[in-house]
Amino acid sequence: MNRYFSTQAHKKIALTGYFALLVYMPLWLLLINPSDGLSPMLTLVMFTLPLLFPLKGLIQGNPYTYAWSNFIVMIYFLHSLTTLWVSEEDLIWAMLELIFTTMMFISGSYFAKYRGQELGLSIRKKKEQQASE
Repeated sequence: MNRYFSTQAHKKIALTGYFALLVYMPLWLLLINPSDGLSPMLTLVMFTLPLLFPLKGLIQGNPYTYAWSNFIVMIYFLHSLTTLWVSEEDLIWAMLELIFTTMMFISGSYFAKYRGQELGLSIRKKKEQQASE
C-alpha cells in the first residue's frame, strides 16, 4: 500500500488538530475576542462541549470514533468559513480554526480508513454477511 503517512502518523495529526481545537476555541472566544451577544457559559457550552463527546474514543484509537467525530468537526469548519466571510478583524483566528479542523478531518478520515483495514473491518463484509443470512 503506497501512502505518504503511516496510520499512526495520521492518528497523531488528527489528535493534534483535535486538541488544538479543544484548547483554542475557548481561548479565542472567551479571551482573545469575547462575544458581546453570548455569555461566557453559553460560549463554552456551544463551542467546547461538542468536542468532548469523542474524547475517550479518540484517545483509545477507535477508528469508528475517528469517523463519526468528523461530523462534529464540520461545525467548526463551517464556523471558521462563516467567520472568514463576515469578519475581517477575525481573519487570523478563523484561519487557525480552519487549519485545525482540516487537520482533524483529513487525518481522522485516513486514520479511520487505514486502521479499519488493519483490523479487518469493512462495510462490504457486513453487507455480504447480511445477504447470506
